[in-house]
Amino acid sequence: MNVHSIAAIYQFEMFRMWRTKLQSILTPVISTSLYFVVFGSAIGSRMEDVGGVSYGAFIVPGLIMLTLLTQSISNASFGIYFPKFSGTIYEVLSAPISYVEIVIGYVGAAATKSIILGLIILATSTLFVDFQIQHPFWMLGFLVLTAVTFSFLGFVIGIWADGFEKLQIVPLMVVTPLVFLGGTFYSISMLPSFWQGVTLANPVVYLVSGFRWSFYGSSDVNIWISLGMTLGFLALFIGMTAWIFKTGYKLKP
Repeated sequence: MNVHSIAAIYQFEMFRMWRTKLQSILTPVISTSLYFVVFGSAIGSRMEDVGGVSYGAFIVPGLIMLTLLTQSISNASFGIYFPKFSGTIYEVLSAPISYVEIVIGYVGAAATKSIILGLIILATSTLFVDFQIQHPFWMLGFLVLTAVTFSFLGFVIGIWADGFEKLQIVPLMVVTPLVFLGGTFYSISMLPSFWQGVTLANPVVYLVSGFRWSFYGSSDVNIWISLGMTLGFLALFIGMTAWIFKTGYKLKP
């Protein structure tokens, strides 16, 4: 394992985050804070508790998960797309490092950025609502696992995209709607039975539900099912990444 090569890619990507702090950190934090103000305070004050948890506290895990999914995909996709766009990806591919080391560097940096942002939003949310974390180990575990999983997806999207507009298709047109319809702002038990069944077909439900369980000890889906689904997504995206490097899809001219 060429640790120096991994560190070089990782540090370069992390430096890019610190150079663009306004876009990478401040903008998502401000956007999430507005959700807390509108939904947590304005609307939440007029709503009943959800499962014994105040509405403002109930949406905290969902909002963190919303940011975590979108930022993990965005960080990883932009990280690998720009070397493709500039042509420097061929220098990386021709260097004496393996595909595994390349992936660890890019995906590791993207996941780290998302985890840092998730923790910042978690800290920021304490300014708006009171909540507790019953299972902090599980909370950190789901945070890291989700960030790594969707950083792999973002890496795949970055290689697949051949234009800037394609980088935004999956996060904006697929992931964000799934998160909004995946129990971010409500419990699926509040829905009619038919729509509960439909909602369970949404994969993001299992991510949000598992993460919320780590906070309050209750969820819409069994914790082990949520964990299994998350690990399943991770295996799927790792497999897609391995296939890309094996076939040279959109990497070899």
